Amino acid sequence: MAFYEVTRACDLVCRHCRACAQPLACEDELSHEQSLALLDDLAGFEQPPQVILTGGDPMRRSDLPELVRHAAGVGLRPAVALSATPRVTRDRLRELAEAGMSALAVSLDGADEETHRRLRGIPGTFDRAIRILRDADALGVATQVNTTVTRDNVGQIDAMAEMLDNLGIRRWSVFFLVPTGRGSVLERIEPMQYRDVFERLHEQSKMRSFMIKTTEAPFYRRFVIQRDGEGPRGGKNTLGVNDGRGVVFISHVGEIQPSGFLPLTRGRFPADSVVRVYHEDEVFGALQDPDRLGGKCGVCDFRRVCGGSRARAFALTGDYLAEEPDCGYRPPLAVTPGLQE
Repeated sequence: MAFYEVTRACDLVCRHCRACAQPLACEDELSHEQSLALLDDLAGFEQPPQVILTGGDPMRRSDLPELVRHAAGVGLRPAVALSATPRVTRDRLRELAEAGMSALAVSLDGADEETHRRLRGIPGTFDRAIRILRDADALGVATQVNTTVTRDNVGQIDAMAEMLDNLGIRRWSVFFLVPTGRGSVLERIEPMQYRDVFERLHEQSKMRSFMIKTTEAPFYRRFVIQRDGEGPRGGKNTLGVNDGRGVVFISHVGEIQPSGFLPLTRGRFPADSVVRVYHEDEVFGALQDPDRLGGKCGVCDFRRVCGGSRARAFALTGDYLAEEPDCGYRPPLAVTPGLQE
């Protein structure tokens, strides 16, 4: 997946915003022509990725339909991650759908308006997000809901799943807080709380019509494998997606990074090709090799399907290869102290 942050301009003031979005666009964000060239570059991957046009608020880009159309034209399967603002009308959604938008994502961070508003900062975004999802579903666009788990909503997993099952979504992506951007001032859930959240997500995944995935909690894969009674699995050709491993992020000014949560700039488009950086840069290479991991992650029997959040490790230790700070699993070969679930 390639995430392209088309702008940092946004009307919302979300407390956990990775981008520290701002009211106005930066003067040096990639131009229309540069954005088209970037999409052409991404199409140069051996297997063209899905490209997610994100922000900020992508609707602040007047050329968004043209970017979607161009991405679809070069085989990139464009999706758009929208902010729930009045700019998202049914007519604009129809325009994006007709341009080739394959999927749409919007955030809901609670099972009720009050919980959601505490994170999003602006009244009305809860009802607006639900309206956007219903409009997109009516237009035949696949939808995804993004939810960031915090101490405010950690007890609402089951209620959230029940609510989302009535909205026709295809996927629920549950994010686990990385202390970066505005999110650096929020308190993460405790490591031992992950197990309860994982239990609930796993149970809900058996009951619901939509797929459930986690973001920045790859050790959920380990939990599911263990819960289903299987042993560690995953050779070098079956690595799980992670920061810089199956994921690349391009900022609004062309910075090439392993993910939006791991702000290690390894090149800058258009001077550098995203494809070349992903394949040849030493940091990307290290992130794609689970045998380079440190601490208990480096000896973990699940490191090939998990690998820990590289973004959280970097945010909390300054070392992107350090062991995952929030994982409570202690591998049999661990040589460093860790919590035992």
